Amino acid sequence: MSQNMSKIFSENFSKLPNSKTSIFAIMSGLANKENALNLSQGFPDFKSDSHLIELVNKAMLNGYNQYAPMPGVYGLREAIAEKFKKLYQAKYNPETEITITAGGTQAIFTAITATVKKDDEVIIFKPAYDCYEPTVELVGGKPIAIQLDPESFKINWEEVKSLINSKTRMVIINSPHNPSGKVLSKEDMQQLENILKNTNILLISDEVYEHIIFDNQSHESACLYPGLKERTFIIASFGKTFHNTGWKMGYCAAPAYLTSEFRKVHQFNVFSVHHPTQVALATYITNEQNYLNLGDFYQQKRDFFLNLMKESRFKFIPSNGTYFQLLNFSNITNENDFDFAKRLTIENKIATIPISVFNEQNLDTKVLRVCFAKTEETLQKAAEILCKI
Repeated sequence: MSQNMSKIFSENFSKLPNSKTSIFAIMSGLANKENALNLSQGFPDFKSDSHLIELVNKAMLNGYNQYAPMPGVYGLREAIAEKFKKLYQAKYNPETEITITAGGTQAIFTAITATVKKDDEVIIFKPAYDCYEPTVELVGGKPIAIQLDPESFKINWEEVKSLINSKTRMVIINSPHNPSGKVLSKEDMQQLENILKNTNILLISDEVYEHIIFDNQSHESACLYPGLKERTFIIASFGKTFHNTGWKMGYCAAPAYLTSEFRKVHQFNVFSVHHPTQVALATYITNEQNYLNLGDFYQQKRDFFLNLMKESRFKFIPSNGTYFQLLNFSNITNENDFDFAKRLTIENKIATIPISVFNEQNLDTKVLRVCFAKTEETLQKAAEILCKI
């Protein structure tokens, strides 16, 4: 395609003309090029449970190598329903209300695509995971951004109320929150429930880090609140929970009327996902300890890393959840966070994520995000580098 044709297409036909390459791809690519320690993209550098891998292998050997049912293997959906019942006393019908997806991002894309129409407004809290906004734009919707408090990352519920109108189709929340690591409280969820009461507004509750919460806090799932459950797509991720992000396995739980719409898109988007892994997970998640111990597991890593970082010039407040930690570098340089992150990767051989890319109008608060889902050896090396800056 000629340069002129490319320009014409971009200006007149592109559905996402302002969309750029994901910051995760940019920073991981730079880390690979510079042979830098990669704390940018959120993936563990340690192995998955060998027992889970054995279960997947066994499923392959037993012949589960053709298409799975479109909504997912029933045994896995049944196990997920039981998990909701035990953890949250919430009832989901595995036949009509749970769908297995190719990771959390696909589930979010499908939920938005299935329900948001042209000119519908979708409230998004920033900093936000970078798939929300482009997906809304792709279907002709209008993202309505609310910037979280730059220090506390709290939601201003009065601002939310003021933005609700007849065009509001959906609200998207994320707790535990990527990138800040903050956790929505019971009071937050009650406020949201009250705001959405007597409306037809839908909710996506991105709960992919539901089991990674620290300091004896609890996860306030949307399904705990009847006024939210009846309108919510709950998004979850096996990849985040079981240290195998490359498998791209997740699920969506929603009332039957929403799941019906979700599956209309899902069947033409991916149809079904990796069959042997579903069979393996159906067995694996029946052992609650495989996910209930996750908070303690990652809190030890958080505490180990932050104890080493006490000698650094970075400022930080310990993360409440997820496997991410924010580091404020305002005592070090006045550089733009993207420029600083890039320089750290090239000169200091450590890759991080600048937070401004997730903020409204690229608000720069001099903060980087690092991933501590790493071995102690990796975290030790990372802290040694960062403490010298």
